[in-house]
Amino acid sequence: MIDPKLIAPDLTEYRWALYACGHLLDLTSQPHPPVGLYRDEQSANLYGLHMWPSTFTVVDLHKDDRS
Repeated sequence: MIDPKLIAPDLTEYRWALYACGHLLDLTSQPHPPVGLYRDEQSANLYGLHMWPSTFTVVDLHKDDRS
């Protein structure tokens, strides 16, 4: 990273992935990466509702890690 004041993120801390889901409106047929990674589900859902009210999904990346 260029700026020494910015710490590189620890990706293991980000459990929730937000997907815009353009395929729901027939905007694309190609798979796309998540538009954001979040530490908590509420933040991911709030941002998804703000940006794509009816065409987003939030996925738990650690779903299989639960015991």
